[in-house]
Amino acid sequence: MTKNLIIDSQVHAYEPNTPSRPWQGFLQGPDQATGDDMVKAMDEVGVDGALLVSPFSLYGYDASYALEVHNHYPDRFRLIKPFDIKSKSIREDLVEWASIPGVVGARLMLTDSRLRVSEQGVYEMFSAASKEDIPINVMCSGNLSVFKELAKTYPNTRLIIDHLGLEQPFVPPPPDDPFHDIDQVIEVSKFDNVAIKISGACTLSHESFPYDDIWPYLERIFEAYGIERCMWGTDWTRAVELLSYEQGVESFRLTDTISENERNILMGGALSKIYNW
Repeated sequence: MTKNLIIDSQVHAYEPNTPSRPWQGFLQGPDQATGDDMVKAMDEVGVDGALLVSPFSLYGYDASYALEVHNHYPDRFRLIKPFDIKSKSIREDLVEWASIPGVVGARLMLTDSRLRVSEQGVYEMFSAASKEDIPINVMCSGNLSVFKELAKTYPNTRLIIDHLGLEQPFVPPPPDDPFHDIDQVIEVSKFDNVAIKISGACTLSHESFPYDDIWPYLERIFEAYGIERCMWGTDWTRAVELLSYEQGVESFRLTDTISENERNILMGGALSKIYNW
């Protein structure tokens, strides 16, 4: 009988801030969350693998540390890195990235609501990703209307919504109405080329573990997208001030809101297909 793999759709790993690999900014979390630390946390709660997303706020477009971690743990991680749509070489850079063993995706930090979806850098990135058959993960909270235009303009490019498409807190408390954009999230489900990460969802709860108040909203998303396009994740270590890694795992593992089959799909099955794990 084949074991159902539990795979986290988004984690980060990083070294301490040192002159040899300096941080460019700040990421909520401990002073370090190395690949060894991440594997230890996963092992303690029975998580088999994770998508390792190079943290933009610390390393910008440099994914060298994520590559090092994957080289040490090739069976535990797959790789995603952010890209600069202003780069003149973005197409060549993405093609080169896609050729590296362990790479399964690219990332776009969609922070500008004025982004023109047809501009050259966007076209080069999205058309290259389509040709290389890797999805683009889009951090689009607060800019779901732009994401909708991207999904419509590039129907042959597979797109993944990061973190439910919702703004999520780094420290408590969560927003008063953390799901206020859920209608826009559901609207985008009509595009067949879009899937969604149910990552960091527990940080939106106003209740303590096991965060039961998030489930009515998540069920609306599951119904709109179909569970086969939804992927659980923790966004560790960004969530460290709001819950433990174990709580981020167990809240989904133990809930009776979804069936056992749905849980298997949500916590690894869908991701395995979407990212060709």
